Amino acid sequence: MTTYVYDFAHGDKDQKDLLGGKGANLAEMTKLGLPVPPGFTITTEACRAYLEAGRQPAELGVQVTRELRLLEQKMGRRLGDATDPLLVSVRSGAKFSMPGMMETVLNIGLNDDSVEGLAAIADDERFAWDSYRRLIQMFGATVMDIKSSRFAEIHDAAKNAEGSRPTPSCPWTV
Repeated sequence: MTTYVYDFAHGDKDQKDLLGGKGANLAEMTKLGLPVPPGFTITTEACRAYLEAGRQPAELGVQVTRELRLLEQKMGRRLGDATDPLLVSVRSGAKFSMPGMMETVLNIGLNDDSVEGLAAIADDERFAWDSYRRLIQMFGATVMDIKSSRFAEIHDAAKNAEGSRPTPSCPWTV
């Protein structure tokens, strides 16, 4: 069975072909004992297998689920938990950084229930809802190919309706 998912603790800087630049560097920093939050990398081999077969390898879902459960245990939180949610980010990372590569999707684990838990933990409702908005915006733009400017327009209109000044539209509008 091919291993498609590597915990940060099981890799190093010399595995950029397998883990991509970010994955290999995170593994190396973990190996050196730097304070890197736990996580895992889906290998470039998983991508190649997908491109060859037109579907993800059968083992990939099982391996990702196993690593996610281990991550939940390490962090003492569960993805999507309504009271104390684990939040993760997904980043692309080719061997070499390339302009135009997939963006990051932050705050995966937030949903209509877990956003309330995040607000309670952070004691900041605005922060929690803004984090949820960012997840939806990043997922929409990165995964669903919805123009970021559309999200900015809607966000500005909502702020306008509340009497706030709209922020200038740009790729990093928050």
